[in-house]
Amino acid sequence: MSDNPFVGVWTYRSLLNDPDLNTDFNDLEFGRGAIEIREDALQILTGTIGGPGWSLALKGSREYGTPMRARFQGVGIVGGEQWIYDYEGYLVSHWPNGVQQRAAIVGSVIRTIPHSGGEPGTVSPAGVVASFYAVKVG
Repeated sequence: MSDNPFVGVWTYRSLLNDPDLNTDFNDLEFGRGAIEIREDALQILTGTIGGPGWSLALKGSREYGTPMRARFQGVGIVGGEQWIYDYEGYLVSHWPNGVQQRAAIVGSVIRTIPHSGGEPGTVSPAGVVASFYAVKVG
């Protein structure tokens, strides 16, 4: 068992930052997948993030503090083109009276470079920012 609370497998979801309460929740989805953070040197963060049809190698850092912080970049080739996303997240503090609380990371993600969109002929532009949360599995 690791002393690093970030090490492990996390269920990842990201949502567009749309302030309109009338927007259907399903229309807010930006991404979903799994994060696996591996054991590494004290301040180093390495691992992968991915889902069906995509996978990015993670490289970055982590910091102890209140709250604990992780900052990392995901880089990979998806569908023959490069994808790069940057992430910054914070480990949610443990609630003393929490019931069935799971470890969670909350933060922000930005698409660093553009890539093809989900529909043929569309582009997913650089600079789009979304919020994310990741829940530790197991």
